[in-house]
Amino acid sequence: MRHGVAHRKLGRTTSHRLAMLRNMSASLIKHEQIKTTLPKAKELRPYVEKLVTLAKHGGLSNRRLAHARLQDNTQLVKLFDVLAARYADRPGGYVRVVKAGIRRSDATPMAIIEFVDRDVDAKGQDSGQVESFGDDE
Repeated sequence: MRHGVAHRKLGRTTSHRLAMLRNMSASLIKHEQIKTTLPKAKELRPYVEKLVTLAKHGGLSNRRLAHARLQDNTQLVKLFDVLAARYADRPGGYVRVVKAGIRRSDATPMAIIEFVDRDVDAKGQDSGQVESFGDDE
């Protein structure tokens, strides 16, 4: 029986899978649209939606929780400043997965995962530098 087995392993170890989700969520926040395989996109959607919900609630503890899951300071600032304000009135469903056909080389189903009401100009741009939180002073 498969009671309580909730997520796909995606053929990776736990640490690799978590690192991949971190990197993909940072890329999605940065570009607001990425193309990946369908199973990866389906696993990424709840991961990012929970991050946006943390950002909407705001506060220091939620910022620290989001940083632990995202580990990218530049995208954390965008998540809490830009995306939280954009989805403040939306009660969920911040990300959509659109099927994008079959990859020709290995016949893998592909998908585009994107934010609903996304900024079209964000794709392909760098978000800029953010001050580090180190002891530089």
